[in-house]
Amino acid sequence: MFGVTKISLILAGLTATEGFAPSYSTVKSITESSDYSRQNKFSTSLYETEESTDEIVSPFENGGGSGSDEILELTWDNVEKVLDDMRPFLIQDGGNVSIAEIDGPVVRLQLEGACGTCPSSTQTMKMGLERGLREKIPEIQEVIQAMPEGPPLSEEEVDVILDGVRPFLKVAGGNISCESITGEGSVQPSINLKMEGSSASLQSVKLEIAQRLQRHFMLAGLQVEFL
Repeated sequence: MFGVTKISLILAGLTATEGFAPSYSTVKSITESSDYSRQNKFSTSLYETEESTDEIVSPFENGGGSGSDEILELTWDNVEKVLDDMRPFLIQDGGNVSIAEIDGPVVRLQLEGACGTCPSSTQTMKMGLERGLREKIPEIQEVIQAMPEGPPLSEEEVDVILDGVRPFLKVAGGNISCESITGEGSVQPSINLKMEGSSASLQSVKLEIAQRLQRHFMLAGLQVEFL
């Protein structure tokens, strides 16, 4: 039987080698906390946990984010103005956000720092930033994440990530290899991996490996399959 202790050691080793922004707290702070910039509060209410029973007011409810019920026009300066209300929560988690492009009603944002490599960056973008922006600037139809260009999708680059994982799998008598890459250049390329040993049955370890590869290549639609 593959013990819980050994599973925990493998996961601890894997996650310790890369930093993660606590995306849940970031999204919760952006969407539910009291207005940071207008009231300049540094209270613990900014970082309420799930267990809290206190009612938290969104900075965008009743126009709170900009201090009034004013609806803003879609301009670069106004998008920056609304983002300024949300940036402190991203910065607290080691990240930030910048405007990459405004194309008609579509705003493209670049998540930076820890937020850019967080596995839940899409949640941060959609539930936090897009919600806040669209409440203050209704002209915005969609907020999407601008992905930085990653390395080319190749077996050599896959092995760069797998080489960082193999020592932890070896502890459990396991190994991992890249069997093939399919769909290069398509909207949904796939990296096909083979895990051997006791660790091959651990879904949590597989998820961690998949997330590392997705962060490394920065390809929308990239799939990681385990054979």
